[in-house]
Amino acid sequence: MKFDVLVLGAGMVGVSCALHLQQKGKSVALFDKGLPGEETSFGNAGIIQREAIEPYGFPRDFSTIFQTAFNSRLDVRYHFSALTSLIKPLATYYHNSSQKFYPKICKEYESIIARSIETHIPFIEQANVEHLVNNQGFMEVYRTQKALDTSVKAAERLQQHGVHHNVLNVKQIQTEEPALRENFVGAIHWTDPISIRNPGGLVKAYAKLFEQRGGHFYQGNALDLQQSATAEWEILDIKSDMIQAKEVVIALGPWSISLTKRFGYTPPLFVKRGYHMHFSNSGSVPLNKTVLDAERGYLVAPMEQGLRLATGAELAHLDAPSTPNQLDDAEQIARNVFPLGKRLDAEAWKGARPCMPDMKPVIGALPHTKGLWCAFGHGHQGFTLGPATGELLADIMVGDQPKIDPLPFSPSREFWNS
Repeated sequence: MKFDVLVLGAGMVGVSCALHLQQKGKSVALFDKGLPGEETSFGNAGIIQREAIEPYGFPRDFSTIFQTAFNSRLDVRYHFSALTSLIKPLATYYHNSSQKFYPKICKEYESIIARSIETHIPFIEQANVEHLVNNQGFMEVYRTQKALDTSVKAAERLQQHGVHHNVLNVKQIQTEEPALRENFVGAIHWTDPISIRNPGGLVKAYAKLFEQRGGHFYQGNALDLQQSATAEWEILDIKSDMIQAKEVVIALGPWSISLTKRFGYTPPLFVKRGYHMHFSNSGSVPLNKTVLDAERGYLVAPMEQGLRLATGAELAHLDAPSTPNQLDDAEQIARNVFPLGKRLDAEAWKGARPCMPDMKPVIGALPHTKGLWCAFGHGHQGFTLGPATGELLADIMVGDQPKIDPLPFSPSREFWNS
């Protein structure tokens, strides 16, 4: 089969790219080793984070760095065996997080985050999955007044950029979320984000929409991509059928550079792994919305599968064995706060977030190789930014005027700001 575009990767980013290219009149094939929405997109917190206009910068205070170095924090853990490969990207991440560069990065990042909900909503409606949507935003709860005050100041700053919130006192927290068992000093309720009760289910619904509109989905090893004698691209699926395309979009998340390095492109991507587990609700009232225990660094989200406890970041090699002690430690704390009943999954789920040291995704033409395009490196926000990424990339590929400046996300950019 011949297509205009072959999209490698059927997570939120890849499926969204396929849909947008399809809307531009392109014949598109979607290709992955597994079914749509079964890798990183499956296991996230399910929040479309319109409020996340400031990416998480590298900590600058000595206390946080010291605690992280000794692996004593709950929100960030690391594998000692991965440190050698992490030194360069983390040094670049630290450099880019300085006040000399961070404000500009935030301004650029805001441009694409601002398109997140606006680009998701049409697909949600067209795929008829409004039942998966929770429009109650999400809540960050705080244990100390100092941390709350600091976050409130940040929230007030974000409000100047069209991001809305409410500050809640103890009584208001109890009214909003009576399922919470522990008294917190206060909370920030972000009202713009929407949550999805089954993130993997949403990706599958988008993929089904793509196929209903004439798109084709194939399974196989995306790393087998080859360039033919006619300079087109080709790959065999698991049935040994040949798929050919004029152009290819690489949307393989953390596996993307395994392919791009064959064509001389090795951006400093590093991985933040994360874990989740579903629990039954042992209480008499439901959890209404996703709640982040901000000073501990884990969250609990109400999902179709149960209450999803999700961890922060684990810095490790992509394929290193699972070490879910971070999840176990989070569970011990969360049981004092949330009505977590029995574990519902046979084992902890593990995913990997593809991160760039300048905190921005890689979207655009792969340097020096005609017909290859990049759509990866979204860090924690691949689920949020999938449709916005697809919109931007499709505009670039067909020569339409992009709705935002594409240069900050170009694969050709320097990742060490100067």
